[in-house]
Amino acid sequence: MSDRIPRIRAALEQGLDTQDIAIRDDSHLHAGHAGAKSGLGHFHVTIRSPRFTGTSPIERHKLVYEALGTLMHTDIHAVSIRALAPEE
Repeated sequence: MSDRIPRIRAALEQGLDTQDIAIRDDSHLHAGHAGAKSGLGHFHVTIRSPRFTGTSPIERHKLVYEALGTLMHTDIHAVSIRALAPEE
């Protein structure tokens, strides 16, 4: 497991009061891609949080990016997001 996954998980849990979270490192699928060459990773995140209740998909993505903060510059080249409210 990438040592980045625990950092990503901690940032999301702290920033979004998550109920459920799954993170997958897909970096190996992007070998040779510019982002992979720079050393940053490609990740897929499925996250459930009450913070997403009543928000649009764009607002949910903004909340995820906000929670990830500087990790988007130091560890992550791309992130695929599935953001769900508790009732979904």
